[in-house]
Amino acid sequence: MSNKKYKILVTGGMGYIGSHTTVALIAQGYEVVIVDNLSNSHAFILDRIEKISGIRPTYYNMDVCDAGQIEKLFAENNDIAGVIHFAAYKAVGESVAEPLKYYHNNIGGLVTLLQAMQNHKIKNIVFSSSCSVYGNATQLPVDENCPLQPAESPYGNTKRICEEILVDTTKTGTANVIALRYFNPIGAHESGLIGELPIGQPSNLIPVITQTAAGLRDMITVFGNDYDTPDGTCIRDYIHVVDLADAHVAAVARLIENKQLQPYELYNLGTGEGVSVKQAIDTFEEAIGVKANHQCGSRRDGDVVQIWADCTKANSELGWKTKISLSDAMKSAWKWQQNLVNSGQ
Repeated sequence: MSNKKYKILVTGGMGYIGSHTTVALIAQGYEVVIVDNLSNSHAFILDRIEKISGIRPTYYNMDVCDAGQIEKLFAENNDIAGVIHFAAYKAVGESVAEPLKYYHNNIGGLVTLLQAMQNHKIKNIVFSSSCSVYGNATQLPVDENCPLQPAESPYGNTKRICEEILVDTTKTGTANVIALRYFNPIGAHESGLIGELPIGQPSNLIPVITQTAAGLRDMITVFGNDYDTPDGTCIRDYIHVVDLADAHVAAVARLIENKQLQPYELYNLGTGEGVSVKQAIDTFEEAIGVKANHQCGSRRDGDVVQIWADCTKANSELGWKTKISLSDAMKSAWKWQQNLVNSGQ
């Protein structure tokens, strides 16, 4: 397939997963338009995307909740073939403290985007969902048919509500949707030029590990060591962000090529392997040869005890599999951290 004529809108395209997906799309010949209000991302990432790919995507500094701005964007780009929607707040702890902020942005942004897409007769959308919709899952590993448990956080609940909105929208015949429920993205691009760079206090484990190892923070606090798991710490499925980006490219191609079996399709994206917080820290120390000092603290509100993915469906239908090991993911995250320190970011 020649992708030269296909233009993809990536909302949140300056963010962690969005920037890696933009690079992957460009590598496959797609033209990319980014919309991002820089609420949890950085303007210099556009230069880094250009440096990696040799192409500078069209960029709009807009908020997806602003209907007037989004209408203007679609009017100026009437040849968009599909949308990948990343733009959302994503910190579990913050969502517990500020639920209305999350409901307004995550749900309102999707509704505004879908309305504009309908107005411009754009049907294809890949939605960035989350394994948080499974809550404390009743079966492990989790497949797409696993019953959804009550969300452990407002963040998780926004993802569940957004999925329901998308299901209902496909029933009107105005949208073709692939929802990707991913587990815990980690790592960075092999160039060390883009990676995870949260603004303020990181809520994800790996930036805390790398910042601690780099001497930017004194200590990693492990939230709880008394869970019903082999070593007492929470278990997650850590997937390299480049593998994750490749899955989004596969999903977009599936939509554009009309290969969907249903108007609404759902895929888990993970490695299929559960790794505890303690094991993740140990793997980093072994891979890098640098100590990451850590201590145990109290449990954190909204955290699921343990979850990892059954990715059989994504493997067979999307033709996608993870390729990058946990150890190599840690090495790429460390390279990115060192790049940040050296460049004064």
